[in-house]
Amino acid sequence: MKKLLRLLPLLLFALLIQCSGSGRGSIPRLGGGFGGTSVSRSPAVLNVSDWDPKEIQRGGERYSEHNLSALRKNGGLALIARSAKGPLLDTKFGDFLKSADREGMMLGAYHYVTMDQDPAAQADSFVNRVLAIARSRGLSAKRILLVGDFDTLSTPDRLVKFIERVHQRTRVYPVTYLENSDGLRSRMRNATPAQKAVIRRTPYWLALYGPGGTERIMAGGGLTPDSLCELYGIWGGWSMWQYGGVIWENGASRAKHYDTPRWRSPRFLGNLAHPMERNVFKGSEEGLRAFWERHSIVIP
Repeated sequence: MKKLLRLLPLLLFALLIQCSGSGRGSIPRLGGGFGGTSVSRSPAVLNVSDWDPKEIQRGGERYSEHNLSALRKNGGLALIARSAKGPLLDTKFGDFLKSADREGMMLGAYHYVTMDQDPAAQADSFVNRVLAIARSRGLSAKRILLVGDFDTLSTPDRLVKFIERVHQRTRVYPVTYLENSDGLRSRMRNATPAQKAVIRRTPYWLALYGPGGTERIMAGGGLTPDSLCELYGIWGGWSMWQYGGVIWENGASRAKHYDTPRWRSPRFLGNLAHPMERNVFKGSEEGLRAFWERHSIVIP
């Protein structure tokens, strides 16, 4: 017993270290799941596009691009809306930002970087549109988080071109969201040290809806957000995790979410009638706000 008591401080210290592998700007939280995250205890970040709201799938509260009060009542602290997919502008972008601003949510924007255009040119279009929408809609929020969402065929040089152009224009590094694929992970692992140094400055927002299926590549079980992060060979930790989303079958959406004995999540957000993309931030609400400020464009 005396030996166990002497070891107890060391065991507690090891637990703290294990739970602190978070991305830049996040504050570790103890208890529940990976890096201390859980649906109930971690700040909720929601992302939308002109696919939202998806169809009603049960009784409950509804939302639209014109009214996001149901998202806020169900715990949503921040909203990231799609600005465009390559040259195709998202028709609901401005409405989503205005409605989220009305609810006092933190605002974010993402651009899906397609393979048919130069990444730097897409970065220019992205920054220009975010500024134009913010000014034309009279947003009270003075900061908007910037995110680059990269196609599965992307290469390290394309990420670097987009990231560096956004930084040149705004003096902030955007968040990086990756469309997962074996090929993309391999290309990122084999990026040059210089390319990795640039990409590493952007926090990693990962997408992982489940550990099984074709993703069951880790010894002893499926992927976790921590093991997925390691597979890219770039980041020391992730900052946001998209654990819930949808898959499309026969023209309709079906909720898909990471739900295992180790990390549980419900099929829907609170009492919403629609399925939607859901994320947790690895840290506290205070950490989320600091993270948001660090990677946001300032609206003049």
